[in-house]
This record gives sequence, C-alpha cells and structure tokens, in this order.
Amino acid sequence: MRLKTALLVPVLVSAMGSVAAQTDAARAEKIVSGSCFLCHGENGESSSEIFPKLAGQHANYIAKQLENFKAGKRKSTAMADMSSRLSAEDMVALGSYFESKKSDPESIKDPDLANVGRYIFHTGNKFSGVPACASCHGKDGLGTANLPRLAGQYASYIETQLKLFSQRERTNDNAVMHSIVSKMSPLEIAAVAEYVSGK
Repeated sequence: MRLKTALLVPVLVSAMGSVAAQTDAARAEKIVSGSCFLCHGENGESSSEIFPKLAGQHANYIAKQLENFKAGKRKSTAMADMSSRLSAEDMVALGSYFESKKSDPESIKDPDLANVGRYIFHTGNKFSGVPACASCHGKDGLGTANLPRLAGQYASYIETQLKLFSQRERTNDNAVMHSIVSKMSPLEIAAVAEYVSGK
C-alpha cells in the first residue's frame, strides 16, 4: 500500500500543477480579451508602435511592471487604471501568458543606423563610458527573468523608454539605466533601438 501511495504522489502533484497552469491560462485569456488586447493584441503583438510588444517578454518582468504601475512606481494613467484591477495572481498569469507567445523581429528600416547600434550594443562606447548593452541584456537581446527582452521590440518604443530613463521620468527600474543612458547621444539611442528591433 505504501508503495502505491509513494508512486501516486508524483502523479497527483503533476496533475495538480497542470490544472493550476490551465486555470492561470484561462484567467489570463479572460483578462487579455477583456482589455489588454486593445493595445497589446491578443498574442502580445501590439496594435501600435507606441505600445510595447509583450510576446516573448519574461513573465517575471511583466508581473513586476504591472505591480509597479499599480503601486505608482511607474507612471502611466492608462496602465495605472488597468493594473489597479489586477491581483498579484493575475499579474503572474498574464506574465506567463505573454511569455509563451511567439515574438517576431521587426524589419530594419535603416540598416546603416542599425550597424551603429550593433556596435554600441555589443561593444559600448569607451570614449563616453557607455557599456555594452549585451553585458546585461545578453548577446541576442533576450534579457533575463528580471531584465527585459529587447529583441524584436519596436524601435520607437525602445527609443522612448531610453529617453525617459535619461530624463529621469522613468524611475521604477534600477538606477544603472539612468547612469548609462545619460551618457548616450541621441544617435546612439536611436541606433541601439533600431538594431535590437530587428533581432
């Protein structure tokens, strides 16, 4: 009897995990179809370049940003309103939902600008003290659980966020970004954004 029980425990735990995952997916789909899709699309592909693509973004990072919007640490009237209705469980479910979606790269609009961005992204600028973006966000721009995926994101969105860091209008993420972007020229910001959008 003990042997049967011991054999059943892993099966039951696995089944419970599967049910929980299905519940979270259903919860996320309901939230997305109710409001998120208007700006970010059903699959996180985004309806406009002013809204970030969420497809393929790290679940933890999405949940953290939602919590920051709700707490007022990151400013956005629309997102403050949307996130105010979300529980911590909702945020985690949404993060997992969007992370599971496929992300496609954008078409490079300016190859010469992207080449400058490639250099800054992988090498930095030793003359101004800008470090290589790849040292934190990875050589392919895929980020980590706590650092955003940049690969395939709209260039204009990345450029806007970098400018907000530089102007200290975005303060919810680590202080490192403020010190890095303050050393970047407008050309370098635009170039890096163009480059990573096509990855």
